[in-house]
Amino acid sequence: MKNKFKVTLVVTSLLIAPSLAGIYKSAYAADENNGWFIPKGSQTKPTAVNNSPKLAKRVVTKAVPVTSVPEADETDEADMQNQNQPVLPLPPIPTPAPMAKSNPPPPVVVGVISVPDVMRESTAYLEASKLLEARRDNLQQDVQKEQKIWRSEQQHIQAKARTMTSEQIQARARQLQSRVLKAQKDFRNRSRIIQEAAQVSFGQIERELIQIIQNVAASHNMNLVLHREQIALSANELDITNDVVKELNKNLPSVFVPAANVDPEELAKSGTMPTTANPDITSKNPTKTVETKKTTK
Repeated sequence: MKNKFKVTLVVTSLLIAPSLAGIYKSAYAADENNGWFIPKGSQTKPTAVNNSPKLAKRVVTKAVPVTSVPEADETDEADMQNQNQPVLPLPPIPTPAPMAKSNPPPPVVVGVISVPDVMRESTAYLEASKLLEARRDNLQQDVQKEQKIWRSEQQHIQAKARTMTSEQIQARARQLQSRVLKAQKDFRNRSRIIQEAAQVSFGQIERELIQIIQNVAASHNMNLVLHREQIALSANELDITNDVVKELNKNLPSVFVPAANVDPEELAKSGTMPTTANPDITSKNPTKTVETKKTTK
């Protein structure tokens, strides 16, 4: 029965790149004035609305009775509901011919797997996660450092406001505003690059994992593999998690991670490797590499 039946797999992608929205929330939460000092002379004063009843003119008009006319659609719908259901023709339809007898499906041979456990033991996943986490930490530190500069400049403008002219205050405020917008754009772009680098890295593990689960299941003559987390009870002999971990680490010990200064979208346009839009093109540089820092234990 080995390799005779097609293995049916239900593999859920659990490799979602961590969101960085919380890291940059403070940097991006800019109000209409971006939360920074704006001179009083340049602020727009709200226009007062006078609701005094003394100024309101009372206008008395003669009421004209209007006959309510139902819409055409409502009239048609009401008429259709009041009428009895019409008797409509039933055109003949062809009778399908009986199908020839075929072989019955194979008996179900079930296996179970824990994908989270596989990821926790995958050397490629651990190395890529560590590298990307370091990049996120560096970005967070740069965000915090830039925010301190913004606050310092804002306090400096407020402290010197009495000794500066209105034009000088407005010029300083515009410079600070320009710096804030430029930094926010840079942080958003760096965040996008990190997220896309994670998609590139973890996507390799996901594709390889699907093939390995198929091979391991076929070696045990299994034709149905379920997630262990969705099963209340199963025998240990049905679990193929350890076998999948061994094969994954043997075949994919590391993955390609785009460099920190490389935009994955620009890398895809270079044509040096297949992309999500053209997964079947031949890669000009098929060698697998991983950018990581070796640590001494």
